[in-house]
Amino acid sequence: MGARAKPAALLVLAWVAVLWVLEAVDAASDHALDTFGIRPRELSELIDVIPATAVHFGFAHLMANTLPLLVLGFLAGLRSGARRLAGVALLIAVVSGLGVWLISPPGSNTAGVSGVVFGLFGYLVVRGFIERKALDIAIGLLVAVLYGSILWGALPAAEGISWQAHLFGLAGGVLAAYVFRVRTPALRSPGRVP
Repeated sequence: MGARAKPAALLVLAWVAVLWVLEAVDAASDHALDTFGIRPRELSELIDVIPATAVHFGFAHLMANTLPLLVLGFLAGLRSGARRLAGVALLIAVVSGLGVWLISPPGSNTAGVSGVVFGLFGYLVVRGFIERKALDIAIGLLVAVLYGSILWGALPAAEGISWQAHLFGLAGGVLAAYVFRVRTPALRSPGRVP
C-alpha cells in the first residue's frame, strides 16, 4: 500500500491542479470553456462527455468538488493504484456523462467533476464487498459514514444541480468496482488432485 501512496497522491494532486488551471483560463476567457459542458440529446455533444468533467461554472463550483475529489480520489488510488484509478475515473466519467446526455432537461448545460466524485464514492463503498477484502470493506464503511450525506445530491431535489450526473456517476462507480475488481485465484480444496 505504501508504494501506491505517492503515485496516487501525485495523480490526484495533478488532476485537481489541472481543474484549477482550466477554471482560471475559463474565467479569463469570459467562460469560453463552458461550451464543453454537455447539452442533452445533441449528437455533437457526445464528444464533450469527458471534457465536461474538467470544466466548472465558477470557482465556487470547483471548490465544492475539490476536497471530496482529493480525499476520495486518493483513497481509491491508494488501494487500487494510479493506473486503475485512471481507468475507474474514465469509466465513471463516461457513464455519468452519457446519463446526463440521455435524461437531463432540454436546454441545460452540465459540467463539473461532481459525477466522478459520486462515482468514486460508490466505487469505494462497494469495492471491498465485491473483492471480499476486509480492509477495503472497512474503508468503504468509513467513506459511507463520512460522505454518505452526498447521496441526497443524487435525488432530483435542488434546482440548478445536476442530480443526473450524480446519480449516473454513482452507478458508474458501482460498475467500475465490478469491472476493475481484482480477481483472486480460487483456492483448491485439500485432497483434490488437479
